Amino acid sequence: MTQIININKVQTITSLEIAELTGKQHKDLMKAIRNMEPAWEKVHGRKFALMFREVKIGNGAVRHAPCYQLTKTECLYIATKFNDEQRAKLVLRWEHLELQELERKQQLALPSPKKILALADEIIGEGLRMLNEPAEDTLTATQVAKTFNMTTYDFNAILRDMGIQYRRDGHWNISDDLADRNLTRLRTHVSYSLKGQKKVKVYMTWTLDGVRFLNAKLGYPNF
Repeated sequence: MTQIININKVQTITSLEIAELTGKQHKDLMKAIRNMEPAWEKVHGRKFALMFREVKIGNGAVRHAPCYQLTKTECLYIATKFNDEQRAKLVLRWEHLELQELERKQQLALPSPKKILALADEIIGEGLRMLNEPAEDTLTATQVAKTFNMTTYDFNAILRDMGIQYRRDGHWNISDDLADRNLTRLRTHVSYSLKGQKKVKVYMTWTLDGVRFLNAKLGYPNF
């Protein structure tokens, strides 16, 4: 089967591959190419690229057999001496090779899954950093509860009973009459399940002013 060769990003195929595709004897094709080479060199300014392949001839000996390595333009020039069927095979083969090369380049251009995850982490991380910046120096309910020697459950229950906070939509909220006193902030946490489902958790944290307020209300001089 013919294979594409890529040298300096120029697609080429060999005269061996052309002979295989068109059903010609390689020696006859080489002779025809040599006969056409002077005209090509006169117009284009260079000869066809000549390469050598090793051919085993027995007893471990090898000989170096020549073949041409041709670009698409050179190949189609040589094909002007072919019959219609041979020319059609060569044109269609080049179309197939070019489509393969385009697909290969597109695949190379795609980032790897690891790079995609790293980029996603970077975007999400920066977005969360900006979103959570106002709550950067705040304390969670668990952290504040520990300063009062309470469990988080008891801490939240006491504040609820005192009318300082209430629970709605699955998370705690500061009471409306305290909302403008800079006592709390909202912090956002994003996680993903093994199936890629995004989970967003928004929860309330306490500012320095909020901790002072709680000290005054609960009577524990812990700050």
